[in-house]
Amino acid sequence: MQSHSRQKNDYSSPSLKVLNSKFFDRPAEKVAYDLIGCRLHWKIGEQSESRIITETEAYIGPEDLASHAARGRTTRNEAMFGPPGTFYVYFVYGLHWMLNVVTGPTGFPAAALIRGLDSIVGPARLTKALGITGELNGKVASKETGVWFSEGPRPSRKQIIPSARIGVDYAGPLWSAKPYRFTLITK
Repeated sequence: MQSHSRQKNDYSSPSLKVLNSKFFDRPAEKVAYDLIGCRLHWKIGEQSESRIITETEAYIGPEDLASHAARGRTTRNEAMFGPPGTFYVYFVYGLHWMLNVVTGPTGFPAAALIRGLDSIVGPARLTKALGITGELNGKVASKETGVWFSEGPRPSRKQIIPSARIGVDYAGPLWSAKPYRFTLITK
């Protein structure tokens, strides 16, 4: 993984509880909400870095017309059907990788898109800064994989703003208006 900045931090401390599959084995909208304030970690050689997750979106299964799962099971979305805590990484518009983590039970295709970190705004900028590619697709979030999640400072409910997801107008007025995007407000 690449470094977004050369700033060294100590966020890999063993005191930060790593989020396991139990955390992700819940509905996508709950996981996406609860990921706000948690940390995303990645390895750079022998070092690791992390940032606070500041923006997510939930994709809640095959009935969600904004979800890749709405079109059924495909080679592209196969990882979405995997165990909770698995990465679903896909290429969009022939330009950018998108980082998602699978939620809910194995076989139910739901995921949370990681849209932003405290110093990186936008899902394409995030994957570029961290050096994330399709090689991570289908792998479990863990220190062994080199990308994982941990607890972080829990924001108050007033600091997490739900809103409509970005770029899903194709899903129709019902699904494009669902408040499944969560953003941390720090002011």
